[in-house]
Amino acid sequence: MGIEPVTPARAVRILTGALVLAAAVAVLTPLIGSSHLNLGRAWRGEWPDAQVYFGVRWPRTMLAMLSGGALASAGVLFQALLRDPLATPYTLGVSSGASLGAVIAISFGLHNFAGMPALWAAALTGAAAVLALVLLVAAEGRRMSSFTLLLAGVTINSVITSLIMLLHNLASVGQSFAIVHWLMGNIDPVDWPTLGWLAVFILPVSVSLCFFARKWNLMSVGEEWAATRGASPQALLLWGYLAGSALTAAVTAVTGPIGFVGLVVPHALRIRFGGDHRVLMPASFLVGAAFLATCDTLARSLLAVEIPVSVVTALVGGPIFIALLRSRRKSLWL
Repeated sequence: MGIEPVTPARAVRILTGALVLAAAVAVLTPLIGSSHLNLGRAWRGEWPDAQVYFGVRWPRTMLAMLSGGALASAGVLFQALLRDPLATPYTLGVSSGASLGAVIAISFGLHNFAGMPALWAAALTGAAAVLALVLLVAAEGRRMSSFTLLLAGVTINSVITSLIMLLHNLASVGQSFAIVHWLMGNIDPVDWPTLGWLAVFILPVSVSLCFFARKWNLMSVGEEWAATRGASPQALLLWGYLAGSALTAAVTAVTGPIGFVGLVVPHALRIRFGGDHRVLMPASFLVGAAFLATCDTLARSLLAVEIPVSVVTALVGGPIFIALLRSRRKSLWL
């Protein structure tokens, strides 16, 4: 994979455009829904516009934006570390671990644990267990490579998926419905404390990944190349896997697995603007946030019955991505 550095002026234009897009989506998408809202009345605090805008729709939009940004950042990161164009936030098994934890909680009828929904607690526990297991399997003595990490993640992911299918098959009708609903991934309304702790976790991790952008450039070329340039491939692999897995686990615990964001957004930006992670990483977070919030707005507005957001991310993102591939004869990956 090659790296196409961008000039500072072009980087500013790209990131400014991504920031404006994210801000516009954050302000405008809560206006869309079954009932018409007036933005001016909402910002002046007039009822019922303000109540619906800030109390119901805006928190949901913020959850979608945090989730989309985190998944896009994790997708960029794993594609660089593994040097695999098909890598997504779910490639290395952490999402499957979270899903298994959630399915277990549903199967045993657990409701609350340590002041939080048992579903979230179980999902985080499952993700942490799989993260530790993948690291244990991938480590060769004290050495870990992107190849062994990928093999360990994919293998464990397959085993856990089979366990999820087994539990689903043994579940009752009500439990089966709840399991399918969670596994399809949904952006549901949340309260402000939930948004707060999610933002406090996701934003610092995502920003820290941007500060390592030069390192991700080196790792995307190869571990040997990174080592000859003074970087530590082992430390970067470990930190990158932990950071990307933590972002994925936090999002999956709250929303369930939401596909396509971590694959389509990074590739679309890479095709359009190049592979320099100093631009690609922050731009992916902002565009991923706008993309998932827009898809969630469509999911709750297109039909009388709300549809899973993962369906919309695939139906919207897929054709856009294919059009970008066709419009450019040669990309950095192909």
